[in-house]
Amino acid sequence: MSGRSRGVLLVLCGAIFLEGIDVAMLNVALPSIRAELGLTTGELQWVMSAYVLGYGGFMLLGGRAADLFGRRRMFLLPLAVFLVFSGLGGLAGDGWTLVLARFVTGTCAAFLMPAGLSVITTGFPAGRQRTTALLVYSGTGGGGFSVGLVVGGLLTAADWRWVFFVPVVLAALILAAGLPLIPRTEETRGTEEIRTAGTPAAGTTAGQRPRLDLPGAVTVTAAILLFVLTVERATHAPPAETLAALAASLVLLLAFALIERRSPAPLVRPGIFRTRSLVRANLTGLLFTAGFFGFQFIAVLYLRELRGWSTVQTSFAMLAMGADVVLAPLLTPRLVRRFGTARVILGGLLLAAVAYAAFLPLGMDRAYAAMFPSLLLIGVAFALVHGPLTMTATDGVAEHEQGLAAGLLYTSLQFGAALGLSAATAVATAVAGAATAPGDAGLLTAYRTALLVPLLTAVLAVLLSPRERRRRPRLRPVTPPKPALCGPAAPDGRGE
Repeated sequence: MSGRSRGVLLVLCGAIFLEGIDVAMLNVALPSIRAELGLTTGELQWVMSAYVLGYGGFMLLGGRAADLFGRRRMFLLPLAVFLVFSGLGGLAGDGWTLVLARFVTGTCAAFLMPAGLSVITTGFPAGRQRTTALLVYSGTGGGGFSVGLVVGGLLTAADWRWVFFVPVVLAALILAAGLPLIPRTEETRGTEEIRTAGTPAAGTTAGQRPRLDLPGAVTVTAAILLFVLTVERATHAPPAETLAALAASLVLLLAFALIERRSPAPLVRPGIFRTRSLVRANLTGLLFTAGFFGFQFIAVLYLRELRGWSTVQTSFAMLAMGADVVLAPLLTPRLVRRFGTARVILGGLLLAAVAYAAFLPLGMDRAYAAMFPSLLLIGVAFALVHGPLTMTATDGVAEHEQGLAAGLLYTSLQFGAALGLSAATAVATAVAGAATAPGDAGLLTAYRTALLVPLLTAVLAVLLSPRERRRRPRLRPVTPPKPALCGPAAPDGRGE
């Protein structure tokens, strides 16, 4: 790998690290934000939901925009906007300014992340270099989230506004490095390839500039926004409101499917879903992240509310889940080269299931030493699953659709996070409300039951995980036997 390639990879890893640390630090800072700004529970929930809405709602559009309008442009421009609005969040004096800032930063991340991934899948040669780059990239994202839990606790102890100002500094450094390093030829490569190819790609015609399927973009973005909103508010919104939003989302998704079938330049080419590896990778990613985020949410509540641990204590306790930042670039590439992506993913999913099951017997006085193996195994599982999934989801997809494939994967991961959090919260709330045991005992039962959600999603992910491709054996040409010269052949195969 050349020095410039390492520089490009460093910039891309910096961006995904920024996204991970930004989300984690805000999670830790929420109680302090609520206390200073005087936010209600609903307003505080919107601080989190706004980011999820922007991220999940625009991810598919962001991925396709990277293919059509240039990966360099769709990486650097959202990064600059992210910098500005993260600073606005740090200066916010009321809840709704903070909500606006989080929505815009989430939308920027929706364009930034697929563009970054597609730069790797199109800019690094297939084989060892691309495999290593993808695994380092994905491991850095998980490491950013884990580091953010600790850094967020330390910054919040000083002033919660620093959890917004630190990403501003990081984004400025990444932008300064990205401007000279990410090649300008990236912006025109897709169009040139389309012109020289035999058939134009979706969104382009031969010799013409790419164009966006605007009706499809509007309907699918609105559908995803409504669906994510439904999931986010399912545990604390009236049932009628939840059902109405879900029905509207499904109607918009149906309209989107009809538009794509008739559009000459669809936003999402329906044929892309015939790639089985892509479909299995997306389903597995959705289920894996659902379990990962659902588990983390319940574990933090258990340590903070039942055990009375401080924010910093809880952050350091969860740091074991950040083992992927070391294992992803060092161990995972060797395992992938030896066993293949499908087997490594399966191994990671099995480890996750074992870790969730081992954490189930919670108690009011359970020692951290008894919890540590589960937390460490989850970090190892993340290292084995996340990176190989990105490889599987983009394998076999044409270069001019790499951004779309990345957008589909990140949309699935974001849906998984929202579904896992909502499902775990719903189960914990329902069991706590119906518990006959008073106080902490009833809450402990609720948390134990909610931990079944990540365990179930891990088991389902094992069943749906990608499979190794079966290569058809090459048939050697068979030479027909020479005709017998002296009559019929004898039983021993020789002539008479």
